Amino acid sequence: MKTAVLGAGSFGTCLAKLLAENGHDVTVWSHSLDTAEAIRQNRENTIYLPGISLPASLKVTHEMPEALEKAELVVCAVPTQATRSALEKARDLIPKSAFVVSASKGIEKGSCLLVSDIFVEVLGEKEKNRLFFLSGPSFAKEVAERVPTAITIASYSAEHLGVVQAAFHNEYFRAYATTDVTGVELGGALKNVMAIATGISDGLGLGHNTRAAIITRGLAEIARLGRAMGADPLTLMGLAGMGDLVLTCTGDLSRNRTVGLQLGQGKSLTEIMAGMRMVAEGVPTTESAHDLANQKNVEMPITEAVYQILYGNKSPRETIRELMTRRLKFEMER
Repeated sequence: MKTAVLGAGSFGTCLAKLLAENGHDVTVWSHSLDTAEAIRQNRENTIYLPGISLPASLKVTHEMPEALEKAELVVCAVPTQATRSALEKARDLIPKSAFVVSASKGIEKGSCLLVSDIFVEVLGEKEKNRLFFLSGPSFAKEVAERVPTAITIASYSAEHLGVVQAAFHNEYFRAYATTDVTGVELGGALKNVMAIATGISDGLGLGHNTRAAIITRGLAEIARLGRAMGADPLTLMGLAGMGDLVLTCTGDLSRNRTVGLQLGQGKSLTEIMAGMRMVAEGVPTTESAHDLANQKNVEMPITEAVYQILYGNKSPRETIRELMTRRLKFEMER
C-alpha cells in the first residue's frame, strides 16, 4: 500500500518504520528540512529517534505534495496543536480514496476540539468513513525496537477497519478495533494530564500510594467526561484508556511525566519547556481539558489541580494537600 506519514517526530518515524517493515511503500513528510536531510543521509532520525536504523526502502521529503502523491494510506502524526494547519495544507492533496489515520493525542487549544473533531471539521463530514484514530500504550522507542505492543484503532464505521488494522499489524504490533472514536480520543488525550500529575507526585517524593490514587481517580475523571461526551466507559478500561494511562503515568520514557517530575522538584514550567526538544502534549491539553470540563459541567479535580500548577502558579505541595482535604464522597459518585 502506498503510504504517506505526515510528521517526522518520534512517533511518526516509528510508525513509518513499522509500515515499511510491513512491506508498504512509505514516504515520510517532515516539516523540517534539516530533519528530512538527516534521515535521508543517516538512515536514522538522529533528532527524534536516535539509535534506530530505518529501512532502506523508507523515503523522506520536505515537500508534502511529493509525500501524498497517489497515497492509499495517510498517517498524520504531527503534534495536536499543529494538526489543523497540517490538514489544511494536505486537504486538497490527499487522494479521495485514501484511508486517513490520526496518531495524535490531545485537545485543541481555544476550540476544545478532539483531534477527531478537527479531522472532520477540516476534511468534511462526508469523509468520516475513511478516518481512523490510532491510540494506546505505545512509546515510540519501544515500538521501533520491536517490543510487543498492543494498540487500538477507532473509526466511525466498521466497514474498512479490518483493512487498516491489517496494514499496521505484525508479530510485534497488535491492532485492536473499535467504533468508539470519542472514548479512544479522550483516553489518549487526558492520560497526558494525569501523567503530569503523577510526575508531580513522584517529584515531591510522595510514594507509590499517591501515584496509585492519582492513576485510579484520574481514570474516574476521564470516564466522567467520557460519559458526558457520549463515550462508552468500557473503552476507557481498555488499551486507549487504562492501558495508555498506566504506561504514561509510570514509564520513564513519558515526556509528560518528566514535566511533572521537574515541576515537583521545583522547576518552573518555562524552564522545563525551554529544555525540551519534543512536545509534551499534556501541557496544552491540560488547559483545553480544564475548559472542556467547565463547558460540560464535569468535576475533574486532578485536572483542575494540574491546571492551577501549570497556569495559576500554585504550589504543587499545597495543591496536593487541597486535593486530599476535599469533601468526602462515595467512590462511585458521579
